[in-house]
Amino acid sequence: MHRRSLFLLLSAFLPAFLQAQERSFINPPDLSKPHGYSHVVAVPAGGKTLYVSGQMALDKDGNLVGKGDFQAQAEQVFANLDKALKASGASFKDVVRLDIYMTDATKTPELRIVRDKYIDTAHPPASTLVEVKRLVRDDVLLEVDVTAVVP
Repeated sequence: MHRRSLFLLLSAFLPAFLQAQERSFINPPDLSKPHGYSHVVAVPAGGKTLYVSGQMALDKDGNLVGKGDFQAQAEQVFANLDKALKASGASFKDVVRLDIYMTDATKTPELRIVRDKYIDTAHPPASTLVEVKRLVRDDVLLEVDVTAVVP
């Protein structure tokens, strides 16, 4: 078979094959029931892995959005993550892990409301939430980074 013919054959079937490689969202029965995250997300080999740096509630000019307002900051953080993913050819459906750092964990219910507008709540990514004493700036209440895998 000629190289060009082989290339055309692979080009025709490879995208469908990669799409068939489904992620597995695993919640072992011997672990506590997760609320808004999965204990394990298994991703088959192949595709492009994106590591998106922690996003804060900054607009495109670097100005803080929502000083003192946790929900406004959460909205901006997830909007920033969405823009970063889209600029990389991905979306929140490709996110397999969320790492969340916040200065007040009592705001978790507010965070979940915003987060759930973006993630696939039927198959949520693996996630870690950490309460920290302070972030890089005193007025920043939340920072979130994500890992995504694009087929």
